[in-house]
Amino acid sequence: MKTLRHLIAIGLLTGLSISLGNAVEIRNFANPEQQARYETLIQKLRCLVCQNQSLGDSDADLARDLRNEVYGRIQSGESEEETIQFLTDRYGDFVLYDPPVKGITLFLWTGPLLLFLSGGFLAIRHLRSHRLNPSRPPLDPEEKNRLETLRNQLRQGKSD
Repeated sequence: MKTLRHLIAIGLLTGLSISLGNAVEIRNFANPEQQARYETLIQKLRCLVCQNQSLGDSDADLARDLRNEVYGRIQSGESEEETIQFLTDRYGDFVLYDPPVKGITLFLWTGPLLLFLSGGFLAIRHLRSHRLNPSRPPLDPEEKNRLETLRNQLRQGKSD
């Protein structure tokens, strides 16, 4: 029983130390407008390591560095657009959750629709070609007679 209590205590202390390792970042802003811009930006920007999380949701070291960069730029008086421009110049449009429609990102916006339409076209074409050109050759007269004989036997068997 004593060993069980020691194991539980070790588990709780380990969990506590892990949660303390991911401490919440404390940010001080001159006014609520700056804080709102910061919060908006870290949700608009994608973590380049995680790729499925925003900067605000990610615990990756790069995300922390980028949050620090965003914080510093807001503290220096930069606008959201200037900060976004700096990050996209440095990391490309991939840093944005909602990349702009332009030549290089056009496939991102149209790709799923094009794949869906081409898949539908290929499926319809495949179905039509199989309907018009059946893979089995037609029955010869002897096979037709044998099939008709079998059908008649089945009908007579059901009626009995």
